[in-house]
Amino acid sequence: MTTQTQNSTTSVFLVSGGARGITAQCVIKLAQHQPGKFILLGRSAIAQSEPEFAQGCFEEPVLKKRIMENLLSQGEKPTPMSVQKVYNNIISSREIKETISSIEKAGSTAEYISVDVTDPIALQEKIAAVVKRTGAITGIIHGAGNLADKLIEKKTEQDFEKVYTAKVKGLENLLACVHPSQLQHLVLFSSVAGFYGNIGQTDYAIANEILNKSAHLIKQKYPGCHVVAINWGGWDSGMVTPELKKAFAERGIDIIPVEVGTKMLVKELNAINRATTQVVIGSPITPPPAELDSELRTYRIRRKMTLEANPFLVDHTIAGSQVLPATCAMSWMINACEELYPGYTYNSCREFKVLKGITFNQTLANEHILELQEIAKVGSQSIEFQATILSKTPEGKTHYHFKAFVTLLREMPAVPIYNGLNLEEDNIITTTGKAFYQNGDSTLFHGPAFQKITRVLNISSEKITVECLWENITEQQQGQFPVRWHNPYTTDLSTQSLWIWLSHLHQEVCLPGQLTHSEQFAVTPCNEPFYVSCEIEGKTQTSVTANFILHSRQGEIYSRIMGAKAVIWPMQLSKRK
Repeated sequence: MTTQTQNSTTSVFLVSGGARGITAQCVIKLAQHQPGKFILLGRSAIAQSEPEFAQGCFEEPVLKKRIMENLLSQGEKPTPMSVQKVYNNIISSREIKETISSIEKAGSTAEYISVDVTDPIALQEKIAAVVKRTGAITGIIHGAGNLADKLIEKKTEQDFEKVYTAKVKGLENLLACVHPSQLQHLVLFSSVAGFYGNIGQTDYAIANEILNKSAHLIKQKYPGCHVVAINWGGWDSGMVTPELKKAFAERGIDIIPVEVGTKMLVKELNAINRATTQVVIGSPITPPPAELDSELRTYRIRRKMTLEANPFLVDHTIAGSQVLPATCAMSWMINACEELYPGYTYNSCREFKVLKGITFNQTLANEHILELQEIAKVGSQSIEFQATILSKTPEGKTHYHFKAFVTLLREMPAVPIYNGLNLEEDNIITTTGKAFYQNGDSTLFHGPAFQKITRVLNISSEKITVECLWENITEQQQGQFPVRWHNPYTTDLSTQSLWIWLSHLHQEVCLPGQLTHSEQFAVTPCNEPFYVSCEIEGKTQTSVTANFILHSRQGEIYSRIMGAKAVIWPMQLSKRK
């Protein structure tokens, strides 16, 4: 594999924490792809020669026994701590020498400096001395770091300083020695703990998130430098014990194989990735579900909503005004509940009602409030909320917009199969794709982000089956209503099938009024087909009731809305401005 990293044999990389562990493996892989010069920094001292008693001995128990014997021969009483200290010194020296040897075998040169990156004076002196031999430094890889994992109430000031200074002060000190204007590359080894947070790692998360923000600031000030903060997940290294691997597996967290991770480091240094200043490599950190207590709490979450913050709304315009899809209101409720209880997942929403809705015109409130009231906890298995979205006028009058009951589960049920599956094509409706939309009063009003029904497979007086393909829109377009476990856009898309049924058989149109009971069992796929089976439960002159089942071609149910009620509206309301 050939990867151009814009290095050359004249490139000089300064690498903190680069002589041992994962950072060393990354440097070796980089040297293999593009030879250069590497200055490796580490706190460990390196012995020029190994003690005679340790030579040729590589098994930990045997080596520790020899260390004990050596201490006894010198008249010292060996203790577990003194033995471990000598053992660590021997092993660290071996690792450093092996790293240097591997870099040199790859055709590069390497030099090791024993120095603490948190000591600015010693760091400057030692780097200045080595630069006289290597030439000017053209790249920095900041991989140094410390851990002091504890619950926050048990952390000490010394714990925080130990973790914080290695990452943050270490970067400051490195940039005091090498000005960013002379750098071609600045690579910061951050962590998914900074991006997602992690139990017992508040200090580590803070330090890494500062590295992330620093990368963006440095890139803005020095656009000629390839700056990237890599938010690494857990590596499959000696630090990940079999017990930890098992714990990761139970939480759905994949660990990074060393060969894969080191190749991804090289890839990130490719010139084509210069525009990417922050990247996550590894699984998201999902904390294990917390045990539920019996207390029922109430929450109020405030949100200012604007058209500018939610670009997708221009594709949901009714009678000339942008209207918040009811499924987006549901999504706000669901996401807020899940954020309150990490590890618990949305399963059902009952009695969802559109009361006043939210229209983005002169009636739009300055802010909206989501009230969440915990109403039931069943052991540690489920929690139910009553959710209400409301706003207040300047005069203090309350407007209620949406209401529902949301249930989260600790363990999700198995994905059910849709027994009424019918994908036979009857060719009654031959319209396809965008022809369903904005093509006259009887067609759907939705804009491009929602124009995702591709064809109708079959239709009868009791049912319609449609094929959909929702192409993911950007996070910027999603705005304040991002796709997570629940996808408000595919859910809205599913309800369009009822409009097509009503328009074709009754020459009428409708808008949602109540999504009586919704359930989710799996993620609805993006960028690949899924199917909606809309079952008509009943119709009057003013309303229609239906079930929406979102499923795969094999009938696996992603989600379903049962007993949904829609209000039949005059045809002209479907017109866009």
